[in-house]
Amino acid sequence: MLELEHGFRVVDTHVVLEPDETRRPRGLGDAEQLEVEMEQAGIVQSLVLPGTREGSYVKANNAAARLAVNRPFRPIARINGTRNPGQGATSRLRNLASSRSEEHTSPDDIEQYAYEDRFYGFILDPAADGMPDEEVLAQLDDAGLPLITYGGEGCPPSAIETTLLGYDFPVIIAHCGGYPSNEAMMDAAIDLLDHHEKCYLDTSFVRTRDPLERALMEHPSQVVFGSGAPEIHPNVAVMEILTLDVPEDAMRKVFSNNAARLFEVLAP
Repeated sequence: MLELEHGFRVVDTHVVLEPDETRRPRGLGDAEQLEVEMEQAGIVQSLVLPGTREGSYVKANNAAARLAVNRPFRPIARINGTRNPGQGATSRLRNLASSRSEEHTSPDDIEQYAYEDRFYGFILDPAADGMPDEEVLAQLDDAGLPLITYGGEGCPPSAIETTLLGYDFPVIIAHCGGYPSNEAMMDAAIDLLDHHEKCYLDTSFVRTRDPLERALMEHPSQVVFGSGAPEIHPNVAVMEILTLDVPEDAMRKVFSNNAARLFEVLAP
C-alpha cells in the first residue's frame, strides 16, 4: 500500500459506504478495507453515505450509520423526492402531477435525521432519486444542516440554483457541478460562488486541473475535498489536489478548514 506523506490534515466529504455486500464494488467496498486505505492516504475523517437504490433510503441510511460506528466515518442521510430536476415544460407538467409516497423522504424523516445525533447532513442525487417537494425542503431549511447535491448533466448548476440555493442551508455541489467531466458546467458552477455565499463545490470525480485551480484561486473558502471513494482511490484523489498550482493556504482550506466550518464533527 502506498502511504502518502503530505503534512496536511485531510477530511473527505464524499465517500460511499455501501451496507449491502452484494452492491459493494470490488476492492475498497468493504468498510474495514476502506478505513485502512483512507488512513494510508492521510484522510482522518470521512462523510459517508449509502449507494443508489430504488425506494426508501431509511434502512440503507441506518445500516450505513451502523457500519460507521467506531470508525472515522461520519454518516450523512441520503434523501429522495418526487420531482424531476429538469427545467423544461415536460418536467414542469410531471412535477405538477407528482405526489409523495411512503418510499419518498418526508418532512418527518428530515426532522428525525437532523435531531437524532447520528447524521451530520444530507445528500441528494436529483437525477437518480428525484428532487424533494417544498415541504421537505422547508424542513431541511429548519434543520439547517448542509446538503450535498450531485451536480452534472442530470442536474446542471442552473437547476440547482433555481431549486436549492434560495434556502438558508449550505449547499455543496458535488463533482464541481460537471459530472461527467463537463467543463462548461463546472465553470457555470464556479460562477455560482460569486453570488451565493452558502454554495460550495466538492472535488470528487474532477479529473482536469483547470476547473479545480480556478475554483481554488477565485473561491478558496468555498471548495471542499471529496474523494469519491471507493470508486476513486483516495490516494489518487488526494494526489490530484496536491499537484495543483495553488497556494498552500488554499490547499489547507480545501483539505480541512472549509469542511470543518460546515460540519462541526469534522473539526480537529
